[in-house]
Order: sequence, then structure tokens, then C-alpha cells
Amino acid sequence: MASLVGSPWMKIRVIPEVALPILRCSSSLFRRSFSVSCSIEAPPKKLEGEVRVRFAPSPTGNLHVGGARTALFNYLFARSKGGKFVLRIEDTDLERSTKHSEEALLQDLSWLGLHWDEGPSVGGDYGPYRQSERNSLYKQYAEKLLESGHVYQCFCSNEELEKMKEIAKLKQLPPVYTGKWASATAEEVQEELERGTPYTYRFRVPKEGSLKIDDLIRSEVRWNLDTLGDFVIMRSNGQPVYNFCVTVDDATMAISHVIRAEEHLPNTLRQALLYKALGFAMPSFAHVSLILAPDRSKLSKRHGATSVGQFKEMGFLPQAMVNYLALLGWGDGTENEFFTLKHLVEKFSIDRVNKGGAIFDSTKLRWMNGQHLRSLPSEELTKLIGERWKNTGILTQSDGPFIEVRLHIYLEPSRMFWQAPKRVLTSLDCSSLGNLRMSLKPSPTPLQILYARLDKYDDNTCKVNLYEQEAVALLKDGIDLITDSDKALSNLLSYPLYATLTSPEGKPVLEDKLSEVSSSLLAAYDSGELLQALEEGPAGWQKWVKSFGKSLKRKGKSLFMPLRVLLTGKLHGPDMGASVLLLHRAGTCGVVAPQVGFVTLEDRFKMLREVEWEALNKDQPLESAAPAIN
Repeated sequence: MASLVGSPWMKIRVIPEVALPILRCSSSLFRRSFSVSCSIEAPPKKLEGEVRVRFAPSPTGNLHVGGARTALFNYLFARSKGGKFVLRIEDTDLERSTKHSEEALLQDLSWLGLHWDEGPSVGGDYGPYRQSERNSLYKQYAEKLLESGHVYQCFCSNEELEKMKEIAKLKQLPPVYTGKWASATAEEVQEELERGTPYTYRFRVPKEGSLKIDDLIRSEVRWNLDTLGDFVIMRSNGQPVYNFCVTVDDATMAISHVIRAEEHLPNTLRQALLYKALGFAMPSFAHVSLILAPDRSKLSKRHGATSVGQFKEMGFLPQAMVNYLALLGWGDGTENEFFTLKHLVEKFSIDRVNKGGAIFDSTKLRWMNGQHLRSLPSEELTKLIGERWKNTGILTQSDGPFIEVRLHIYLEPSRMFWQAPKRVLTSLDCSSLGNLRMSLKPSPTPLQILYARLDKYDDNTCKVNLYEQEAVALLKDGIDLITDSDKALSNLLSYPLYATLTSPEGKPVLEDKLSEVSSSLLAAYDSGELLQALEEGPAGWQKWVKSFGKSLKRKGKSLFMPLRVLLTGKLHGPDMGASVLLLHRAGTCGVVAPQVGFVTLEDRFKMLREVEWEALNKDQPLESAAPAIN
């Protein structure tokens, strides 16, 4: 009766009908039959808190989202129990394993924030943490099993093994090894060794009985042993087989809980037999359901992006990926879907992991990314998107007056006031400088304050630079991915006036005496009245719009829709006033790259001046009504 590490705590009972062979060369007289079962018992007090889990990827390709979720569940379980999260690289597939893939795996896990306590680049007391560096250990345990009689040397050729499979198929039996060398005599074995015949190590599987485990997610799982033939643990080239490596590694690394994908569930039968034969305490198992595509097939490359690296390149945030992956098969029992990694650690429990397959919904992931993106601190969001615009060549710089506008604040010992060109914004008493983080009430503009920074001049006076979000604040509601920001900004800078005016949706606006509004708008521009209002910022713009509407006897939609079309060239978009102010700033600060195709306010008014309104109202062809901008 062997106690197993983990919670719930388990023990294996082996009920032999005939004693198992203990000699290296067994006899056909031995009848192999026993049953293995698992039962629950309270953990020994001395092991309380000793939770150790592992994520063990193979470096043969990119980190699949399924593997990332397995790593996440292991990480959350370990952190929630105060345990250790171990990373082990299973690189025994020498032909497919690459250093590049391993480095990519490590980078993806780090990007997700799943930092391991032991493993490559970190070390630990149970290393080495690459299977390719543990071969001597596997050979020692293989020899131990050979000496105890639990494994034997098999000299079957590939041709013989294929013939066995064909015969089994004809008889409609499982393709299991027939046990040809299981009963070989010592003389027969020695004869093959002297000939130099290649051989494998095969584990003796009892022919009768069953094995049962209590899976932490799937409850009782049982296998009949007669469905499994004697299996190979060491290949003829001396390389160990996956199931043998995993068993030795998990046992010698003191892994208490094995949390992995359900596709590994069949491996548990072989591994449990190896645990018992080697005298190892068996861990608790938890097999997580697969991630499925919308058609309920296994998620694969044919369904689109499936690797963490791909989603990273597409502009997804790591916190959004972690949040979404956690919800694929787990929930905290509430309607809440928004979690940070810290919150997940606090809420996670393995008994709330579902055993049904989870559908991967890329639309839901995109939505969730947008939620996380907009919840970032304003300074971080502005920096992230500003750098994106510069790197993609839309803007020539990642900060400055187009990205953020600076207001000067002069602070005296007892009173502080904000000043901007031609206006005093607001004032308040201030008795301490400190770490200034403030909300302006009333706000100087409809845009949110981004952050404050103090630049001290002398003991009595200092200047505070407040930065407002400009382009980022205006466009962020339409950005779910960082890459969406390119299209959002390009759309703002464009001026598709004629496409709008000739569209079915634009016809009602055109017919609402749009040409008259255009004439009045041109007059306001030519007089400098409009530009003066834009220089004064939001307050100036609002004052001008109100006055302009009164002069035309228009208000509400009948005023704002024509203005939107004439100034932005579009029927819909973000706040019109903020958009026009931003376009004005973009035209004066020179931050927009020349190749982007930005149509400045000056050029927009040139186009308005040359519009043939009569031709447009008569549904003339587009080219006859549209002037060219030189």
C-alpha cells in the first residue's frame, strides 16, 4: 500500500493472484494478473502545502493556446496553494526539437506573465530541467526495472511487429504486443545479445485486472489491463520513451499534481503501472478538456491563429490572453468575466474546471482585448499606441502635441492656477506639492487628463505640466487591438467627402441645403473666425458652433450633421468637435508622415471651395463634380 503525493491523497492497492516475477528472465509459467485501485485518505500533516505542479512542453513548434491554458491552470493552482510552478522541457524527440522553439516557448510564457519557480534559466533543486540532460537517470531506472523483472529485453524486428499488427487487425483485436520475448529463457536472451541484435525494453503488463484513478476533474476513470500490451520504455537506440520519461521526471521532481490536457488521459494507465513498479508515490491527476473550434473539432491551424506568438503579433495584450484562456473551461461561479492575473490566482480552484470541451471564440477574445486595452492606465495606453503609430510610419513621433497637449500650471505656495493660450481654465487651493495626480473640475476640455509632472523652479514656485490624451483618447473606443489604431487614425486623417456625398446615406444631408452651410463655413474660415475658435480649444469651438448655428437658424442634428460631413468628410465617427480640433493640431504641428495622405483643414476648404453643388444635386457623375487637389 503506497501513499501518493497530492490532494486528494491516494494509495494503490495491488491484489496479486500469482506473485509477479522478480527474475530478469521470466518463465511462461508465471500468470500475470492484478488489479490497481485508488482511494482517498487524509494527507499526512507533514506534507501540507507541498504543492508542486509542472508544465512540460515539447520544443517542436509554437506554444499552442491549448498548451498555454494548461500552463496557466498549473500556474494558478500552484499560486493559489502557495506551491511551486515547475517548467520542464520534454525534448526527447531529437529530430523535431529545436533550440529556437524552446526559446520561443520561454518567451511566450514570460510574455503571458507565467513565471516559473524552477526550470530553464532559473534552475532549482530538482534539475536538470531538460529531458535531454536526464538520460543517465532514465537508464538507471530502466536497469532497476530490468533487474526486478518488471521489464524485459525484446529483440523483435520491425517486420515482426508489423506482422503482429496485421494479424491483430484481421482478428479485430487491439494492436498489442503478443509477448513473444516476455517468456524467453536466459539462454535465448544471451544468444541474441552475443549476435548484437538490437533490442528494446518492454514493460510487463498484467493480463487481467483493471486500474482506476480518481481524476480531480473527471472523477473516476477506469481501464481494463487486457487492452494494453507490453509497452516499450527504452528504444533500441537507447533513447527512453515519453511515458517512461514523464513518470521518472514527475516522481524525482516531487510533482504532487499533474494537470494536463485530456489527450494525455490514456497515458495515465502506462504511467500508473510504472509508478507502482518503481515504488514511486503517485501524484493526483487532473485532465483538462480540449479547446475546440466553433465547429466543435479540435482547434488547429486550419481555423486560423492558434499559437500565442501569432496572437502577440496580431496586437493582443498578454493580460487579455490570460483572462480569456482562463475562461475556457473555468469560471468563478459569478457572471464576472473580467479578471487580472492576480484576481485569477485569488479565485481559481480546480474543482470549478469543467470537463466539457471549451469553444475558442476569436470574436470574444477580440472584445475582451478591447476591454483590457481601455482599462490600461492612460499614460500606458497613450505610450503604447503612440509608439505603434510611429513604428508603422503614420506619425513622425510617438508623443508631442498631436498625441498629447500640454497645459502649463504655475504653482505658488498657497494657490495654484492653470493657464492656456488666451484663457484661464480653473483654480484651486493647494497646500502640498507631493505626488500630484488630480482631476480637474470643471475639466478644461472634454478629454481626460493623462498625468501630471512637477518641474520645480525654486522654493516657492514650480511649474506643473499636465498632458491630455488627444488622438488616443478620441479614438480608443474604436480600438480593440493595438493594430486597429492604425486604421482608426488613418480614417480620422482621411477626407472621403465625395464618396460620402454621392452615397445613398449622404443624399439626405446633401438635399438639406448643404451648399448653403458650406458657403457660410467658408466665410467663417476666410474671416479667421473658425481658426481663432480652434486655437482657443474646446471652449472656443463650442462658442463658435453655437454662434454659427444661430446665424443659420439650425441646431441639433440639422447643424451638426452638415458640419461633420463638410469638415470630416464622413457621416459617422468620434466626437466631431474633438476630431476637428485634432485635425487642426495635426495640420499645424507637422507630426503626420507625408506618405499617409492626410488632408489638412486648409486642403479641405480648398476642396469645398471647388465643389460643384449643382452637379451633385442633379446626380451628375462623380468625376464631373469632384475637383482635384494639387
